[in-house]
Amino acid sequence: MTVTPQPRPSPQPPPKALQQVAGHLDGEAVGRIVAASADLSLVIDADGVIRDATIGTDLEAENIPGWLGRRWVDIVTVESRPKVDSLLRDARPEGITRWRQVNHPSPSGIDLPIRYASIRPAEGGPILVLGRDMRAVAALQRRLLETQQALERDYDRLRAAETRYRLLFQISGEPVLVVDAGARRVVEANPAAARLLGRSAKRIGGQDAVDLFDPVSTRSLEAQFAALRATGQAGEIRAVLPHGRGEVTVSASLFRGEGGASVLMRLVADPAPAEGAPDQEAPTRAVIDAMPEGFVLTDPARHVLTANAAFLELAQLATEGQARGRSLDQWLGRDETEAQALFATLVDHGAVRRFPTVVRGTFGGIEDVEVAAVSVAGARPCLGFAIRPAPRRISEGRFGVGREVPRSVEQMAELVGRVSMKTLVRETTDLIEKLCIEAALRITRDNRASAAEMLGLSRQGLYAKMRRYGVGDLDGQAEEA
Repeated sequence: MTVTPQPRPSPQPPPKALQQVAGHLDGEAVGRIVAASADLSLVIDADGVIRDATIGTDLEAENIPGWLGRRWVDIVTVESRPKVDSLLRDARPEGITRWRQVNHPSPSGIDLPIRYASIRPAEGGPILVLGRDMRAVAALQRRLLETQQALERDYDRLRAAETRYRLLFQISGEPVLVVDAGARRVVEANPAAARLLGRSAKRIGGQDAVDLFDPVSTRSLEAQFAALRATGQAGEIRAVLPHGRGEVTVSASLFRGEGGASVLMRLVADPAPAEGAPDQEAPTRAVIDAMPEGFVLTDPARHVLTANAAFLELAQLATEGQARGRSLDQWLGRDETEAQALFATLVDHGAVRRFPTVVRGTFGGIEDVEVAAVSVAGARPCLGFAIRPAPRRISEGRFGVGREVPRSVEQMAELVGRVSMKTLVRETTDLIEKLCIEAALRITRDNRASAAEMLGLSRQGLYAKMRRYGVGDLDGQAEEA
């Protein structure tokens, strides 16, 4: 099969305006134009020998005058020699050849890149070669190549590091969850976390992290996430796993990745006792269960961790499971103010002794009790409450003290912290009003009109207070005029 060579496209003739200008140029003017339009120009004879050269300012350090008298093909690198032969062979009067990049050995050790095009002004005459300095472009190409290679090396290192850390994440025996900090959705869970939660890793992915735990731990987990978003740090908390799978210590750390902020959640379960090893807590637990006084152990948020049978009886509960995880506030204290006074004293002083209050049963029963409590710090902080029925007192008031008026400031101060100030003031005021009415009636020998005048009350006001405090017999006695 014979291949027919394609004819070269005929060059476009120069515009007529340029032809008219060229007709008025002499040789010196043409030389200046050539020198201004190229960084380097060479005049080469028919044998390929360089006879003359015009050098730009930027190329003066490249020893180009040493090229004169030498064959052009001998002063270029090996891979550039075919390009030189092509430039010499294709040079014709009809037009300039296409540009080709040629590299020259340089005294600096780095090849000198020059982009050349050639033209033969007259048939059989010398060849004019025009060159453009390509060192700036070559430097950019080298930097681009070095940057690309550096990026590839960094990518290889990152891929190797990701493989190592992913392997550690999968084989780690510690349950770990990676959670989106904003949406609280689980991004990834390792096999240890899947085993602890009793679900497959695929089912855990995309779930709200709070929903993976028992509802009694929802408030603590939400507070932990809120602290992370606000300050970037959050303390450890205790959380209850669903379906009675036990409790874990949850620690959370905030970090930033490519997709935004994420949370690394570590779930540390309580260590199981070794087989055959004696349970050190078993005797203590048996003693607590057999105590005739109520005993309750809670976390710092007052959620019940364990309770003995005596407390369950006071709270009218059938099993310990009905109390576990619920707040002690549901059963302790006459009102919210009294319970808060107890807990505030416990936080401030670390212990409370003989605090009079009541235990409200689930079915409405109320039992007067005395509470001793202590706060225990450490790796697993907790609160302990010992609750015993209060001794029966004659004329006992609603807040566990006698109806007698306190005789001194010290006696009043003893009640502070045991009851709220509002309750103490109301009880004392009622007691004083009752004593004043009884005294006025005794002095006036039950003359209601005189007693009202003595107290500065209207008779209707006196009657209302007597009914309120149960003083006298309003129905059986005739009112005195």
